[in-house]
Amino acid sequence: MSTTSLVADPRLASSSIPRPWRAIRASRSLSVLEMCRSNRSFNIRRPCRLVILSPIGRNVDSASRLCCSRSGNSSGARMSSVELQPSLELKAKAAEIVDALKGTSLFLVGMNGPIKTKVGKFIADALEYCYFDSDEVVEKVVGGATAARDLRQIDEKGFLESETEVLRQLSSMARLVVCAGEGATQGATNLSYLRYGISVWIDIPVDVMASEMFKEGAQFSNAEDSADAFDESVTELSRRYDKMKGGYATADANISLLKVALKLGYADLGNVTPEDIALEVLKAIENLTRAKKMMEEAGRPF
Repeated sequence: MSTTSLVADPRLASSSIPRPWRAIRASRSLSVLEMCRSNRSFNIRRPCRLVILSPIGRNVDSASRLCCSRSGNSSGARMSSVELQPSLELKAKAAEIVDALKGTSLFLVGMNGPIKTKVGKFIADALEYCYFDSDEVVEKVVGGATAARDLRQIDEKGFLESETEVLRQLSSMARLVVCAGEGATQGATNLSYLRYGISVWIDIPVDVMASEMFKEGAQFSNAEDSADAFDESVTELSRRYDKMKGGYATADANISLLKVALKLGYADLGNVTPEDIALEVLKAIENLTRAKKMMEEAGRPF
């Protein structure tokens, strides 16, 4: 099957295709390999087995193989490849749980921001999984980050439909760490796609999130005064957080920055690193896999 580039096509502006999710579907299938090859922030190096799942979860095609790993700089998180190297402790924990995962993909849900992105990359590197940011896929379709932000403001429903279509296609693959879009837990359809993997809510306070996003150069308003711009960004993030938090709470696990800081004895939340959070994510996943194994063993006949 031929692959289709997801670079924005001027024809998508036609009134016959009013929303960008139609453009994603028009490609017939999301070409992950093409994404890896066309994105400089991917290195083709690691074997990742793709398991295409039917709606009832049966393996219908496991012959495809993909080699991809994300490193270096990318939109949303400017970290060097050295900074993204997981510690020995994180690697050791990943080695302990990777067999039990059996290739199950991980979906990181919650408000988007640099911390969530960095956590996802640390986990992907430690597990030797492929990393994807679903919003970046949407951005490729609509023509960039600015176009995606404008779409969200003008047609939020269309933006969320785009996220759903990307989630549908990524959920059919194994050995992925996916930073899901903010609307990934909204609606029964999205939740059904998340059931194909393990979902983890990365819960970051909105003021911390706003501070990190400003450090990365994000802009939320046209306010000339930086203090006013920061306040406006916190207000907007709080609005979105309150709207989405009910859905985030349905995730299989919840990793809170506040709880991680308390556990580590940090009075300053800024002392908690993305790697600290990534380690807590792996520990939570370990507990989930153990619980699943115990349930399976309890259900076996004597």
